[in-house]
Amino acid sequence: MANDSGASKGRRRIQGGRFDVRRVLYMATLTACRANPVIKAFYERLIAAGKLPKVALVACMRKLLTMLNAMVRSNKPWDNSLHNSPLGA
Repeated sequence: MANDSGASKGRRRIQGGRFDVRRVLYMATLTACRANPVIKAFYERLIAAGKLPKVALVACMRKLLTMLNAMVRSNKPWDNSLHNSPLGA
């Protein structure tokens, strides 16, 4: 959600959607940023690019969610070979 009015630009925030799902995804992403090499590399790349930690975490939340949706859609378990790339995520 944007917090803009006229020429002033405020900080963005997450709002809307299902709070319970967002809360669980947030905690899962915190753990993934420490333990999952794919998400960790993506998070570190965003931080190195100058993104704020919370912004980088929300981007990782979205990446993790798309990975999980693809796993459910294809009915396949996690496979590291699908997610490792030479660019680091």
